[in-house]
Amino acid sequence: MVEEQAEPKRGFLRVLGPGLITGASDDDPSGIATYSQAGAQFGFGMLWLMPFAYPFMAGIQETCADIGRVTGRGIAGNLRRYYPRWLLLLVVGMLATANTINLGADIGAMGDAVTLLVGGPRLLWAAVLAIGSLLLQVFVPYHKYVAFLKWTTLSLFSYVATVFVVHTDWGQALRQTVAPDLKLNAASITLIVGVLGTTISPYLFFWQASEEVEDVQLSKKEKVLRRHPEQAPYQMKRIMRDTYTGMAFANTVAFFIMLAVATTLHNKGITDIQSSAQAAQALRPLAGDLAFLLFTIGILGTGLLAIPVLAGSAAYAIGEALHWPSSLERPAKHAKGFYAVLSAAILIGLVLNLMNINPIKALFWTAVINGVAAGPIMIMVMRMATSERVMGEVTIGLRPRILGWAATCVMLAAAVTMFFSWGR
Repeated sequence: MVEEQAEPKRGFLRVLGPGLITGASDDDPSGIATYSQAGAQFGFGMLWLMPFAYPFMAGIQETCADIGRVTGRGIAGNLRRYYPRWLLLLVVGMLATANTINLGADIGAMGDAVTLLVGGPRLLWAAVLAIGSLLLQVFVPYHKYVAFLKWTTLSLFSYVATVFVVHTDWGQALRQTVAPDLKLNAASITLIVGVLGTTISPYLFFWQASEEVEDVQLSKKEKVLRRHPEQAPYQMKRIMRDTYTGMAFANTVAFFIMLAVATTLHNKGITDIQSSAQAAQALRPLAGDLAFLLFTIGILGTGLLAIPVLAGSAAYAIGEALHWPSSLERPAKHAKGFYAVLSAAILIGLVLNLMNINPIKALFWTAVINGVAAGPIMIMVMRMATSERVMGEVTIGLRPRILGWAATCVMLAAAVTMFFSWGR
């Protein structure tokens, strides 16, 4: 009989880690643009999506974190070990492509945000921020950099504050959240898939699993659960608290972004938002300088948080797929391939801003790729998490199984419905 490890006494804030950072990075500048478009185009009619999506996004992220903690490998590492190579290459290729496009959009949005705040060339600011973020990831060890990322999450409160500096019809907003007045057609279904693809996104699966692996490697007391199942009850409870808190944070912020834009822009007849920076700029004459300032600072803060997550998840996936040393804690000279991928993802994203690429189309197709890719990847995640061959005796319990498979069905159904609506 395995003796269960006693739960260490740790404050609630100290329990928060990969789940909080993963959740906060979900509200990146391209996500802000998607949520802003939902609020501008449909007003309060899309608010229901956030409470609807919350249990699904939390359930699947908890499962991904469990896989990393139990096996000591990320999603790609387990795919390489247990599944066909063609499947590994397909999944990792789709992830890297979507992440690089997303990075380009986020870097451009950050450049726009700084230009709105202080002036100057957009591309110069984009380059400074992208290269600065890259240098921090390469030269600052993970255990120090992660503390910076935790504090960066505070910038998301600016979107909550924005709602309270504009006049909001709370009664109508709550009614539409519970019983939305939304007509389902090709436009609304496509945007629903975009919002779900932004909220339940494959790069978040890979990142959180890999960060659990990093945390195991950093601690002398914490072990891979497959080999030390006595630690499983505490660690899985910690993962649940961390993940559900982080996803609630992300979900709440997304709700308030939609609410702020619906209250201001939609109600004034502005229904087409092409970027997060445009949403901030449009707020200024309608909601005042403070709302504009809060919204713009949020774009900058979330971009600083999202760049390492997007680039890092691509680097973890490719590094694990090729069996390279892959860790943000390792010096660059000991993980050259990993840091080369991370650097390439950020620099290619920066170069995309120099090309004549429509940012809205890039964002749209990124959301579509994420929304379509999420379902098949979630099938593999759930198969891993319930397989004794992968997880040993520490497979996931009934609650995450129900939520994970339900989330998978939701994403598959949304993608199929979108394609069907396009053909009508």
